[in-house]
Order: sequence, then structure tokens, then C-alpha cells
Amino acid sequence: MLSWAYPLGWPEALAAILFFLFYLGYAVRTRRLAAPLGQRGWSLGWKLTLRFTYLALLGVALLGPAYGLTQRPVRTAGKDVWLLVDLSRSMNAPDVSPTRLQKAKAELATLVSRFQADRLGLIVFANEAFVQCPLTYDQAALQLFLSTLQTSLVPAGSTDLVPPLELVLTRLESSTPTTNSNLPRATAVVLVTDGEDFGENLEPTVRVLARTGARVFTMGVGTTEGSAIPQPGGRGYLRDARGREAVSRLVPAPLRRLAEQTGGQYFELTDRRNEFPLLVNALNRMEGQAEQVRTVSVADNRYRYPLLLALALMMLDVLITIKVIKP
Repeated sequence: MLSWAYPLGWPEALAAILFFLFYLGYAVRTRRLAAPLGQRGWSLGWKLTLRFTYLALLGVALLGPAYGLTQRPVRTAGKDVWLLVDLSRSMNAPDVSPTRLQKAKAELATLVSRFQADRLGLIVFANEAFVQCPLTYDQAALQLFLSTLQTSLVPAGSTDLVPPLELVLTRLESSTPTTNSNLPRATAVVLVTDGEDFGENLEPTVRVLARTGARVFTMGVGTTEGSAIPQPGGRGYLRDARGREAVSRLVPAPLRRLAEQTGGQYFELTDRRNEFPLLVNALNRMEGQAEQVRTVSVADNRYRYPLLLALALMMLDVLITIKVIKP
């Protein structure tokens, strides 16, 4: 079945109309010049037909006539990107408008759309970690999971960075190479949190993670001034053991150290600075280590045939000259 790679738009239609108008003006002018000499200039007519023909053929070639399907291998050097999102109650703090979590979700949705050739997965955590979406090429599914993120999805508790990183390690150990090269896929870990870590010693987990070659890019969300944490349902603010309002602050030091130890980078999302675009650039510069060969069905674009015929007619137009006005 014949199809077209590109739709006919107003630029193509405008070009055809302008060509017709200019050539019509040229023909009328030639006839006016020939009239005083008793000539009519009709020998220009077959040139007009020739030029309209190869112009039409060029237009057809430009639109990309496709007929049939062709199986083609596509090679990609992909990478795996794990998104680790903190869903502890402190992510409801409004020091980054509207809240830390809502702002981070909007930026992560943009990030996901920039990596169509890579697999992405989602892990959520507080003091426990859960795989919300396994590694996938399905961006629509991942975007759906991102849109549903809220702090009530995980059990209430203080932030612990060890469980999500150990969950990534478990997934890395269970994964198998995807090609005959036996090279593991390049892995990037994007950790989105306010940096308040109330868990156990993080160093052993980081050392093991660094040996796998995975690079951790940390995104600190919040402000150093901090903010009180709203209660669910708008019933005041969370309070500490002494009955005072609990204030959550961005703690960048452990996030910087974690990124440095794994060859990654630290970025911030605050009320004054948004470094998510820098994070996207850093991930783009990270090259995949394993080639994938995927076979895809593509429409067979047969633009060459009308293009070659148009070029032949253009050559004929150049080589054959006519005398419009004879002396």
C-alpha cells in the first residue's frame, strides 16, 4: 500500500503556486516581445510541460513515497537509568514551590522524555525501598508511574539511603549481558532526595556500587533554610519528640560525597536554582557500553525513482535549447 513519509503542507503548495505564477509571467512577457516581430512564441509550450513535469516529480520525491515494509537492524549503545525518588514526609515541604516532591516530579517527567533510546526504571523509598517500575523502554508507562508518586505510597518513616542503593545492586547482580560482547550495560543512578539520611553507615554500600561501574548522580531538593513539614490533610505541621515543629533542610554534603565516590555529579533543585538541565546533559554525555541490535520494520521510501526521473528531465531541459523569438 502506498503511503507518504511526509504530509503535503503549505510550504510545498506555496512553492508550486509561485512557480506557476512566475512561469506564467515569463510566458506572457515572451509572447509580448514576439508579437511585434510577427511571431507567437508558442515553442515555449513544450518546455513549460517539461518543467511542470520534473517539478511535480521533485515534489513527489520530497514527500517520500513509501511502498512495502523493510526489516532493518538498528544498533544502539544504550544505558540503564534508575530513578530513585525519596517519598519521605519531608518531601512535602513547600520550600520549593509547590512542594519538593511535586517540583521534582515535573522535572523528572521532562528528563524521561529525553532518553528514548535508553531503559529507565523507578525506585521509591523512605526507610524502605520498592521497585515502582522495572527497567523499560515504555516511556508512557514510566510517565504514568511518575504522575502517581506521593509520600503516602511508602510506609511513614525517616529517609534511609541504603535500601534503594542496595535494591539497585540486587538488580545489577541479577541482570545479564544483552550482547555477545559480555559487557554490562552502562548504568546511571539518579537519586532525588533532600539529603537527610537517618539510616545506617552508607559507605560499604557505596564502595560495592562503585565497583560495579554504576555512576550515581544526586539531585538535592530543598533549601538550606528549610521548611516545616505539613501534616497530611492540612492538619498543621509535623512535630518532633519535644513537640516543636519539625523543620526539614537540604543536606548537600552526603549527596556530594556519594556522587564523587561513584564518578557521578551533584546537582540542586532549590527555590532559586534548577539544575535538572545540567543533569540531563551529564546523562547524555554518559555513553552506553553495550551495543544492542534491534530489528524494526520501516516503510521502504522509494523517493529515488521520481528523483532520478526528475534529474533526467532537468538535464534534458538544460541540453535542449529552443529559439523563442526568431530573427
